[in-house]
Amino acid sequence: MAESAELPPGMVEATMIANSDHVLRKLDYGRRFTPEEQEVLRRLPVQIASFRAGHHLVREGDRPKRCFVLLDGFICASKHLGEGRRQIASFYVPGDIPDLQSLHLKVMDIAFDTVTPCTVALVAHEALQNLCNDHPRLASALWRTTLVDAAIYREWVATVGQRSADARLAHLFCELFLRLNAVGLTEQNSCEWPMTQAELGDAAGISVVHVNRTLQKLRADKLIQLGNKRLTILDWDRLCAVADFDATYLHLDD
Repeated sequence: MAESAELPPGMVEATMIANSDHVLRKLDYGRRFTPEEQEVLRRLPVQIASFRAGHHLVREGDRPKRCFVLLDGFICASKHLGEGRRQIASFYVPGDIPDLQSLHLKVMDIAFDTVTPCTVALVAHEALQNLCNDHPRLASALWRTTLVDAAIYREWVATVGQRSADARLAHLFCELFLRLNAVGLTEQNSCEWPMTQAELGDAAGISVVHVNRTLQKLRADKLIQLGNKRLTILDWDRLCAVADFDATYLHLDD
């Protein structure tokens, strides 16, 4: 297999992660990074690259030599099955480092695809290893992100295995709204929502027809508004009740 997905010709070298506030918000939960630590993160040598929607950033079986930080857009992690089927295992928002496990697990067992046009910062494994060796608090913050990702995977298993269709979509709305809010990408009770009904079906493990019917019910119950790639939550408490949502697994308030 290829070592990594092809890079666009417009890729540029950089010494500072653009839009790094999202990354700092993501990593700095409860740690209060010093100005020096923040500067180390901002000056991590990276390559900035942009990709169209539907691009395979990482394929199962790849052996990447770098990780990527999502700066702008949405990415999904998925397992690809026979006959063109797939199960989306998570969505990622700006500030996330979806494939950090590749720093230690050399062969990828999951794929990462762009849901929207995306901008990412590519960071060589060697640079990340040096950062971890030289700055233990930053290494701890990176380790924490992989633990939170694992907690999200566990919650998604419970959702697909045990929750109703209404609860599955309501749970996804609650989760992503809070994750976007944590990096400053919500406006009151509204956030960007570019996922198609097909992608929601692949995430929730239900058909597109079932997704459409479930969305109609959530709208009719005046829990959400969804249109023009925008989600508005009309009644947070009732939506959480439908979803059986407990945000503990996101570890946003440690």
